[in-house]
Parts: sequence; C-alpha cells; structure tokens
Amino acid sequence: MIKKYEELMRICLDEALKYRFEVAPNPMVCAIVYDEANDKIISKGTHEKFGENHAERNAILNAGDIDFSDKTLIVNLEPCSHQGKTPPCVDLIIEKGFKKVVIGTYDPNPLVCSQGTMKLKNSGIEVVVGILENECIELNKVFIKNVTKKMPYVTVKIATTFDSKIVTAGGESKWVTGEASRDYVQKLRSQYFGILSGSGTILADNPALTCRIKGERTPERIIIDRHGKISFDYEVFKDDGTRVFLATNNLERDFPTNVVPIEFANFRDLFAKLYNNGIYSILVETGKTILTALIKQEMADEIYKFVSPKIFGNGMDFVGNLNVFKINECYKLEFRKMEKVEDDILIKAKFLYDE
Repeated sequence: MIKKYEELMRICLDEALKYRFEVAPNPMVCAIVYDEANDKIISKGTHEKFGENHAERNAILNAGDIDFSDKTLIVNLEPCSHQGKTPPCVDLIIEKGFKKVVIGTYDPNPLVCSQGTMKLKNSGIEVVVGILENECIELNKVFIKNVTKKMPYVTVKIATTFDSKIVTAGGESKWVTGEASRDYVQKLRSQYFGILSGSGTILADNPALTCRIKGERTPERIIIDRHGKISFDYEVFKDDGTRVFLATNNLERDFPTNVVPIEFANFRDLFAKLYNNGIYSILVETGKTILTALIKQEMADEIYKFVSPKIFGNGMDFVGNLNVFKINECYKLEFRKMEKVEDDILIKAKFLYDE
C-alpha cells in the first residue's frame, strides 16, 4: 500500500499548495478520506482560509453521512490535538472511528509534536507516519520556520557567471543569465510574502520588484536604506496597492502613505519586525554587501543560484569577505536540487548553521 499512499499524498500536496497565502500563518494541509477495500477516494478537504475549518474536518464533512470505521484518512501534516481557532481535528477523527490515519510528517511545533499521533494510537486507530516526508516538510518549510523560530523563511536569489561574478569589470550586470532564468525568477517572486533589496541595487538598476506574470501575486517590497539615500521617485516606491517596508534609521522624512518605515539594529531585529507585520517568507534579490551580511548573521535559510555559461574573469564576486581563514571555519550548505533552465543551471542549496 505504500505506493498507493504516496500517490494519494502527492494529491494532498498539490491541493494544499493552492491556498499558500490564504491560510498563512497556518500550514498548507489537505486530507483525503480513502476506501482501501475498493481503492476509492471518497472525499477531499483542504484548509482554505486562516481561522476556518482545517483540512481533516472539511474532508469528513465532504464525505457525507457514511461509516468511517473501515476508512483511511490521508493527510500531509499530523492532525492537531490542541484547541486553537478551531477544535482539535484528532478528536473528530476519533469520534468518527477511522480505521487508519496515514500522515506525511509530524507537526513541527515542539509543544504539540507527535501528541496527535499518540492520541490516535491510544484510541486504537492504526497510524502510519512518514509517507513522502521530505516533500511534506518542503511544502511547509515556511510554516516550520515560522512556528519554531517566529521568523520569516529567507531565500536568497543570485545570478552569476560560471566564475561566480555578478558584474563585469566595466560595471555591467544586465544580463548575466538568460531570459528563461529571468522568467523563472518572476514565478519565484509570486511565491513569497516579501521581496527584499538594498539601496545599492535600487540606485543602480531602478527595479520595480514586482511580479510581471499576469494574474500572479506581487510580494510586498522591503528596501534596506539605512541612511535614507533613495528618493521616493524610484519605481520600487510606486503606490500599486502593495506595502513597501523601508528599513532605515533615518526617520526624519515625510513618508508616502504606502511606505512603512522600520528602524532596525540588525537582520534578526528587522526580520522579527517584518514577521510581526505578516511577512512570513522573504525572497532576497540584492548585491554582495547584503548577502554577505545575511550569511555572517546566519539569517539566510536557502539560496537559489542561477549560473550562466559565461566567464568574466575580472568583476564583482557575488559574496564578500566572510572572515574565513581555515576550511573548517567555512559556511556549509546542503545541495538540494540542480536543474537546467535553458542555457543556465539553477542550483538550490540550504544553509547549514551550527545550532
């Protein structure tokens, strides 16, 4: 049955992803009521909006008035066992008398992790945990960071040549990578709550930092301008209905109504304040100064590095001095995935910081 459970879990993952922004800061979850004897999906239910029914309750309601005693519930995240904005899903599952519950991964909240599973087992329900676990964790990586650290999930996007340059010796940076990679980045932007850049990038390129794909969501913009160098005439400050957070220590200015100034000490301080403003994930598109600081302060979770088949030789490196003098002092990463994007290569890697 494992292969069948994996097939059903993939359906859960696809359905849950549709409500990424609507359910935040809750996790993305889908549940399926499955009839193993007849290899039939009875119903599906998804958590569709924060504060409303969880996926398990919707799946049970959608199944109608049936006998659940021979049915299996498939769900990508451990059912909740605590009272929140909605009642505990575990209690309803037990009340309905399910035969089996198949779970993708445990609830990452250290206060409740495995408690739902234990309660199900103690009631006599068979429990299977760990179906497509890595994929289930990946789906809710933002939620996991949010619930365990009370901080946004931070992904750095960088585009470099084969020799890791981002600017030529003559100061040119457009375009390091190809059009397909740039289209990929537009899609990537739509998946994050916020997009962050620095004053240097704004002054050099005057980017709008919007998602240019029709129908896709534009993230809220976060600009680091510690000393107030940038005028509000730049494209990034255009009032398009999206908030612009200006991270600055120069508060003696008149700010446009769509600009929210945030005074900050370091990235930890800034990200904590952004999290409290509903920015649960951030895509960083900036130069080497901010990237270097993010790594040194251990505040970047992941990096997407687009590598073009070009060599500049001289030019600007994508990261600056990290004060690494010995190999065992280096910052470590775990390669997660590599894929071709037409002529370019995209490397996805996760930062591994010592706890």
